Parts: sequence; C-alpha cells; structure tokens
Amino acid sequence: MATPLSHLAVPLALSVALGPDIVPPWLMALALVCAVLPDIDALGLWLGIPYAHPFGHRGFTHSLPFAAALAGAGTLLAPALGSDPLTVFGVLLVSAASHGLIDGMTNGGLGIAFFSPFSHRRSFLPWRVIEVSPLRPSALFSRQGFAVLRSEMRWVWWPCLVLALLGIALRGLAGH
Repeated sequence: MATPLSHLAVPLALSVALGPDIVPPWLMALALVCAVLPDIDALGLWLGIPYAHPFGHRGFTHSLPFAAALAGAGTLLAPALGSDPLTVFGVLLVSAASHGLIDGMTNGGLGIAFFSPFSHRRSFLPWRVIEVSPLRPSALFSRQGFAVLRSEMRWVWWPCLVLALLGIALRGLAGH
C-alpha cells in the first residue's frame, strides 16, 4: 500500500485545481476522508480476516464499485457540503477510486480487487512503480521508508502538484 499521506494528494490536488467555488471546504474534507477510507479493511488483519479474503486488505473497500457506492452515498450530503450532487459524486468518486489505483501501482502485496464484489480477482496496474509502504508507521523512518517516500513523491505528489498548478493557471486564464 501507499502511505496515507499520498492517498490525500489526489483530493488535495483536485480541490486546488478546481478551486473553492467548485470544491467547497466541506466537500474537500469529505474527499480527504474518502481517499483514505478504503484502508479501513486493514482492521481486518487484527480481526482475523485473511489478507486474500474478499473483505481482506485491498479487497472490496479498494474496488471501483465501492468507490462509486461511497460517492453515491455522499451525494445525499450535497446541500450540507455546499455543492450539487453531480459535483459531489465526481469529486468523491475520483478521491475514493484513486486509493485503489495508487495501491495498484505498488510493487508489493496480492493486488487489488478492482471489481469486487463482481470479481474477487486481484491484480495490479501495468506500472508497478511505487515502493510498497511498510505496515508499521515507525518503519517509515528507515532506509526502506525513505525509499517509499521518494517513490511516492515522484509518482504521486509531483504529478498531483502539476495537476493543481495547471488547474490554478486555467482558472486564472478563464478569469475565475
């Protein structure tokens, strides 16, 4: 898996790129939650759910159908978030789906159940360029941990920064 910090990069970049008129602060906050929520399945490791189980780590909660269901549920909060349902759905879908996609680019684990519950087959994306993160947070301060952070900086944070800056530039050109 990638570090939680890198899962936050996508909704942050999306929010900055689109601006506060489209992604108000409460929607951005919920997008951040949706981006890290798929790792709730890691609790299953302590509850005795095997890693390879459909509800094990990188199983159902990392799937695209789960991301769509989460985004759909989020549309019910659109008025409270200060946005319209379609925008809420899109922002939350991208945020939640990015979790499995980022984890699918890592070089460790059993793969992602992208289409669970319709298929429990696990796979990776063709580009496995992100170093898998150690499960223990303290291990991030090791040589392996720094390699993970370097890898995530290159393959997640820099592209997200470019996306955010491009969005700011395009909004500036459009006069927003």
